[in-house]
Amino acid sequence: MIVTVLPSVIKGTIQAPSSKSSMQRACAAALLTHGTTWIFNPGNSNDDIAALDVIQKLGATVIKNNDGSLTVSSKGVAPLSQEINCGESGLGVRMFTPIAALSSKEIVISGTGSLLTRPMDFFDDIFPKLGIAIKSNNGKLPLLIKGPMMPRDIEVDGSLSSQFLTGLLMAFGAAGARNVSIKVKNLKSKPYIDLTLQVMKHFGWQVENKNYKEFHFGEPAAQASGINKKLQGNYTVEGDWSGGAFLLVAGALAGDIKIKGLDMYSAQADKAIVEALKSSGAKFNIDNEAFDVGPAPLKSFYFDATDCPDLFPPLVALAAYCEGITTIKGVSRLAHKESNRSLSLQEEFGKMGVLIKLDGDNMMIQGGAALKGAVVTSHHDHRIAMACAVAALKAWGQTIITAAEAVDKSYPAFFSDIKLLGADLNIK
Repeated sequence: MIVTVLPSVIKGTIQAPSSKSSMQRACAAALLTHGTTWIFNPGNSNDDIAALDVIQKLGATVIKNNDGSLTVSSKGVAPLSQEINCGESGLGVRMFTPIAALSSKEIVISGTGSLLTRPMDFFDDIFPKLGIAIKSNNGKLPLLIKGPMMPRDIEVDGSLSSQFLTGLLMAFGAAGARNVSIKVKNLKSKPYIDLTLQVMKHFGWQVENKNYKEFHFGEPAAQASGINKKLQGNYTVEGDWSGGAFLLVAGALAGDIKIKGLDMYSAQADKAIVEALKSSGAKFNIDNEAFDVGPAPLKSFYFDATDCPDLFPPLVALAAYCEGITTIKGVSRLAHKESNRSLSLQEEFGKMGVLIKLDGDNMMIQGGAALKGAVVTSHHDHRIAMACAVAALKAWGQTIITAAEAVDKSYPAFFSDIKLLGADLNIK
């Protein structure tokens, strides 16, 4: 798909998309819950669709209701297939692999696209300690695993991703872990673990968080058997701060807009975009649980994105229009995404006239100069496509984005949403 974006003034009200971080965790919890769960405000991104496929292959049944909600019925992990495919979802493969290992059946874990090149040697190291047989492709997909998992005291390295820990926490809870702990060193993306613990608590599993260095499973009566025996319940998927960040930045650059569906009390890491917007001088206000944002003179800022690396693309789009040099910390978190995002951002924004320098863990963006339209590519990375589109709203001339279908991974309605707000764009 090729999208052409012209300079635009946007205005109006828009609903934030559903959070795929919240949705995928809800799918996993519904699978592990014995009984029926209704999921409201479900997402429809490629990652969400992959998660629904995975839980069905692992034994759940899913029905889409007339009101858009989903009914998930499950008796726990009972694989119906010898292979599960997590699509291109990093969270999906890292979360569902430990969950699939609750079964004693031999299962192949596969994926597509850039996921095939991402490191998965974490499992090679940890799984044998939990009684799980594993064979990987030199530390990459596909993985061949055979459980059942036996929860034990272990220590894991959280420096690459917190997503491995999410899977272990949920699997330990469902396996009935008692008086065991997962110790963690160098944990990154702590807010995402907060979201995991929040979802687990909603579904009935209690985990003691000891300052993010140890997660202890005790013996509360509610989980003594390990199985959540709730017969029915519901979960409403949150609005997505990751996708909402692009809408907020679009408003700060190109027009006054109102965004609904974002919760300031969410555990999602990417709500930190609010602090960046305030630091940049953008016009920003919270009114009746909606976010009003609009253009104002913008100044450079410093932002530590170590715990929220998905904010790099919208932050770069924002920084490009801020007077002075903006510094964003956390570049080390960008190498193993859908693309190497630091290099992708440097290359594509460079085409639009933005100078980006990389210095160790810091990215410096020289902002304030007029951006020019250019032919750019997404690198098959959804967040690069959205960042280029947002920046193009205020650039001189047209910007052509190739491989723009990458947005389907997390925010399929992105281009139609900004078009509803008045963006002048064409989709081919």
